[in-house]
Amino acid sequence: MFHTIPKSIQDRMSSLEKADTKDRAGSTPQLQRLRQVPPETGKFLALTAANAPEGAWLEIGTSGGYSALWISLACQKRATKLVTFELLPEKVELARESFKKAKVEALVELVHGDARGHISDYDEIAFCFLDAEKEMYAEFYELVVPRLVKGGILIADNFLSHKEDLQSVLEQAEADESVDSLMVPIGKGLLLCRKQ
Repeated sequence: MFHTIPKSIQDRMSSLEKADTKDRAGSTPQLQRLRQVPPETGKFLALTAANAPEGAWLEIGTSGGYSALWISLACQKRATKLVTFELLPEKVELARESFKKAKVEALVELVHGDARGHISDYDEIAFCFLDAEKEMYAEFYELVVPRLVKGGILIADNFLSHKEDLQSVLEQAEADESVDSLMVPIGKGLLLCRKQ
């Protein structure tokens, strides 16, 4: 996967990485920041998704589309599609531009709207990446985990960078006998859950 990334995807990833670096330098208003995952998290997502069972692939929180581009590499290998949800109109436009320039529109479906109103449409989720507003994590956990297929995977970001805010979600996952969970110290800290 990583040795054969199409140039269109590489170019768009590079563009988003430069924009994210600029954002982190403080030259972009807080509400418009990309706040995207680092490349090592993207690679972890792609590797994990490539080994997910059969079922729907979802992403909650698209931003500029960077993580979706990584996941699209696994989509291509598995002949499946990622459905990604984004609320903010300006980020929807940026993500739409990303998917068009990267030529992954056949692999990634972008939904402009609140994922909470759509999760119930998916009864068999094989892979889900959660990177949204942190106060929504517990609610999304409750929506996604019961719909995971056996062996299905939920990955949620920011468990190191927002440790205090997400401690209760981490404890919820650790106490949940329907999943095996692990906090992975990659990027900003990933909660990895696998349905039993």
